[in-house]
Formats: sequence, structure tokens, C-alpha cells
Amino acid sequence: MEYIFLLIIGLLAGTIGSLVGLGGGVIIVPALLFLSAAHVLPTMSPQMAVGTSLVVIIFNGLSSTLTYMKHKMVDYKSGLFFFIGSGPGAMLGAWVNQHVHMQHFSLYFGLFLIAVSFLLMFQSRLSPSSKRTFPVVRTYVTNEGEEVTYGYHPLIATFIAFVVGFVGGFFGIGGGSLMVPAMILIFLFPPHVAVATSMFIVFLSSIVSSLTHVFIGNVAWTFALSLIPGVWIGAKCGAWLNRRLKGKTVVTLLRIVLILLGVRLIMQGVGL
Repeated sequence: MEYIFLLIIGLLAGTIGSLVGLGGGVIIVPALLFLSAAHVLPTMSPQMAVGTSLVVIIFNGLSSTLTYMKHKMVDYKSGLFFFIGSGPGAMLGAWVNQHVHMQHFSLYFGLFLIAVSFLLMFQSRLSPSSKRTFPVVRTYVTNEGEEVTYGYHPLIATFIAFVVGFVGGFFGIGGGSLMVPAMILIFLFPPHVAVATSMFIVFLSSIVSSLTHVFIGNVAWTFALSLIPGVWIGAKCGAWLNRRLKGKTVVTLLRIVLILLGVRLIMQGVGL
């Protein structure tokens, strides 16, 4: 029965993660910790949940990236540049994770997710029509037929990517929950491009950070193998849905998912 639960969790994580660019870790980590606390799964530490999630996210990121690639939604050059910062950050985050207790982890994770959801409330004030200049400039035609200009400052982008990588490695989420808002809010990426490129970065960063957890021994391989099939299929479903939604709808869904997960984790962190 527990493997059926894991397959369903993987399907939901893959779909939601690929749809809004989170990588699925924001579903997998809380689900593993909740099922462990409810004695549906064997007792699992935050470190084991994070390590297992990061291994699974590799396949989530790969599946959704392959789908987005077919529709030319991935900005490879920007993604690889951001990975220069997120890779080392992911490794550091995975190492720091070893020193955090269960209740503190859930509380910090929940507060972090809610903070990101509120940041997205300001997205409308930073529309692509805002007059900004970037050293690196890109253009993209949205689903609505509008040509959008976006870009980034290399130094700022590297710093932000490092922070995102650290958060992803620390919480086991791949960093998408912070990378997508950063791309939309700071660098004016169109939501669809931000999501697709984020999944590409999540794929690369998860490989790096998961290696740290594999080396330490923080991966429940049986659970990971049960999650991967659902995540692979779900990622393709999420990418399919993303292409058919408006940018504002994608952002709204992202905010709702983050708030719901954040509240649940805070309740768990304070013992409710």
C-alpha cells in the first residue's frame, strides 16, 4: 500500500512541479515527512526525505525539460549561466542540511514558501513593459502573441543562483520555488520561459546536490524508485498543461500551491 501512495505522490509532484517550475520537491519532502509521522512509512529524518527527494527530482527535471525543449521554451544559455552559481550553492545547502532538526526544518520550510508566495504578489508591478536595461537581453513571443524583452545582470544573476542553489540543496526542492519568482520579478522573464528554464536548472542542480546526499547515505532508494515513475509521467502532464495556460494563470497556481504547502509545514513545525 505504501508504494501506491508513493506512486500517487510522484504523479502529483511531477505534474504540479513541472506546471509551475518547482521541480516537485515542495510536494515530495512534506509528503514523505507527513507519511512518516503518520506511520504510513517507516520513520524518516528530514535529511533522508531531502536526499530521496533530490534523487527523484533529477528525473522530474529531465522529463519536463525534454518536453519543454520540443516546444522551444527553454532558454539554455540563461539556464547554464544560472547553474554556474546554483551548482556550488546546491552542494553547500545539502551539507548544511545535516545539522537541522525535524521541527525546525518544517517551520523554516513553511515560512520560506509563504514568503515566496507573497513576493509574487508584486509581480504585476514589475511587468515586462517596465523600462529596464540588462547587459544580457533576450526576447520571447508569449502564447498571447506579445513579444517580451527580458534579461539579467551576470553578477546579480550568479549571486541569486547561488542562493537559490543553496535553498534547493538545503530543503530538497531543487530550488525552483525561488528561481521562478526571481526570474519573473527581478529579470522580467515571461512566466512560461521562467518555468521551462527553471526545470532545466533544477535538473542540473539536483544532480549536483543529490550526489552529496548519496555520498552521505541520505537516500531511501526503495522509496525513490517508487516515486520516479509517477514523477516522470506527471512532469510530462505538467509541461503539457503549462503550454495551454496564460502566464498569469501559471503565477496564480504557483502562489496557491506555495501557500497551502507552507501553512501545512508550519503547522507540523509547531506541533499541530
